[in-house]
Amino acid sequence: MSCSTTESRFGGSADGGTAVLDAPSAYPVPFAEQTGPLWDALREVMDPEIPISLVDLGLIYDVRQDGGTVEVDLTFTATACPCMAFIHYDIQDRLQREPGVEQVTVNETWTPAWTKSRISPAGREALRTFGVSM
Repeated sequence: MSCSTTESRFGGSADGGTAVLDAPSAYPVPFAEQTGPLWDALREVMDPEIPISLVDLGLIYDVRQDGGTVEVDLTFTATACPCMAFIHYDIQDRLQREPGVEQVTVNETWTPAWTKSRISPAGREALRTFGVSM
């Protein structure tokens, strides 16, 4: 495994001040709420080490769109993941192919920490096919 709502939930000040959380229903976004074209696009972004999507591994915590700007909250399974830059690029590359997306920002977050409970049922099944038990 790699160390690896299109509704705007954050706001920031024009002077670059700290973003303010608008109290999302749950964070990270629950599997049932991971819907829409941006989430579907992110399901096509695979972990560089095993062919499982970052979404199914539970590494994507949220995705938001405000006009042509998209923000993705991403975590990793370890802080020293050698694939971090590749994953950032893959996310940006895939989302910039979506209609209306002009800019993509990937925010790394370590809170809450990733655990294997974040792996989706589809991700667990894919891991089983590769001989990884959960």
